Amino acid sequence: MDPIIIQVIIGVIALIVGIIAGKFIFAKNTRKQVEEAELQSQSILKEAEIRAETLKKEKQLEAKERFVQLKAEHDKEVLDKNRKISEAENRVKQKEISITQKESALEKQIKENDAIKENLNRQIEVVNQKRTELEKHQEEHIRRLEKIAGLTADEARNQLVESLKQEAQTKALSIQQEIIEEAKGKANKEARKIVIQSIQRTAAEVTIENTVTVFNLESDEIKGQIIGREGRNIRAIEAATGVDLIVDDTPEAIILSSFDPLRREIARLALQRLVADGRIHPARIEEVVEKTRRQLEEQVMEIGERTVIELGIHGLHKELVRIVGKMRFRSSYGQNLLMHSRETANLCGIMAAELGLNPKLAKRAGLLHDIGKVPDEETELSHALLGAKLAEKYGENPAVVNAIGAHHDEMEMQYVISPIIQACDAISGARPGARREIMQQYLQRIKDLENLAQGYQGVEKAYAIQAGRELRVIVEADRVTDGDSDKLSFEIAQKIQTEMTYPGQIKVTVIREKRAVNVAR
Repeated sequence: MDPIIIQVIIGVIALIVGIIAGKFIFAKNTRKQVEEAELQSQSILKEAEIRAETLKKEKQLEAKERFVQLKAEHDKEVLDKNRKISEAENRVKQKEISITQKESALEKQIKENDAIKENLNRQIEVVNQKRTELEKHQEEHIRRLEKIAGLTADEARNQLVESLKQEAQTKALSIQQEIIEEAKGKANKEARKIVIQSIQRTAAEVTIENTVTVFNLESDEIKGQIIGREGRNIRAIEAATGVDLIVDDTPEAIILSSFDPLRREIARLALQRLVADGRIHPARIEEVVEKTRRQLEEQVMEIGERTVIELGIHGLHKELVRIVGKMRFRSSYGQNLLMHSRETANLCGIMAAELGLNPKLAKRAGLLHDIGKVPDEETELSHALLGAKLAEKYGENPAVVNAIGAHHDEMEMQYVISPIIQACDAISGARPGARREIMQQYLQRIKDLENLAQGYQGVEKAYAIQAGRELRVIVEADRVTDGDSDKLSFEIAQKIQTEMTYPGQIKVTVIREKRAVNVAR
């Protein structure tokens, strides 16, 4: 055969053999892949079953935890409700005891009134007996006069009437004096009783206001952030709030020093927000301080509303409610002004109720009697007259206005509740440890120092810091130049030196800062 044909036949046979071998190998590989796929599917199914079982157990655990949490909340609510019920029962019991005491007091008073009536009846009987004796004496005297003097009946009657008139006047005066003395003794006894009962029923805590607040830190590393580079952060805080920040070796604490509790509270809340936020720089400090100041105004309003609700006073003007709230951040001779006013209001209500007067009106006057101590702007009027002016401005009852203005004898007392307000104010302030005269003198000196600096033109703010040893004056850059700042500092220092009395020395610092602010839109 031809070699080419032989090669072709061999090639065809080799091709056929290769195709058959390839099909066999392909079939074998396919079976292997199918077996592997089946094994893989079985393992996936097992893993899915295990995961499903795990998820089932986790959900069961979550359900159990949720059940326990709901049960705890339910138990807490039940306990709170039980506590409120027990408190309500205690209040009801106390009211029952108070009513019982009042009933016994009324019964005692009724018995005393009956005794007084019996005494008066006896006195009337005695007077009638004396009148009968006088009539007999008169007839006998007339007969004697007619026999001895030979007088006419008209003449004898005139003489007898004149003598009897003088005798009756003398006896009447003596009886009147006895009744007046007896009434005075009973009145003094009853007055002492009412005052003692009022003091005993109004037991208030005595707290003295401080001039520093301690701000606690989580770590001493935050002190560096508050101080800032070259102290610019702490200077920005002091300039924005008027509070002196004392950073010393005390661990994890910064002391805020200011005579004004409202400024200290603004500085404390602003620092708290800055530390929590972590962004502490001058622009952020001013923004947070301003925001805190606005929110504190809302808090002042809330405190005032809560106070008038607790005292049961209704229809008070919103501005007066705001002034009441501001009392929380003011002190009078070291005594918190809001606590003093609330205590005075409670005492006035009790005394007025004991005397049969309007207790709500007395409470209202007692709460508002010192509103002149928290004015929005300085005035030359005393706090009593200023308070009366504010109360009259916002439509208060004339009795309340008179009580406010007369509680320091600067107005004439025209209503019955006015002396009650005066007495209750004295009782609240006279509690042992309630007031400190030295503290009030110190606060007045600090305020006078700030007012002196604010009297100059171009002064925007003035803050007395470091217990009055430094006066920091912030001026308007557009109205005061650098040269004027030096002159202003010198003039203020000279005026302080000539007009004020103070220990040590006072450093006057005038701060002038020019800012150019634009907004890209």
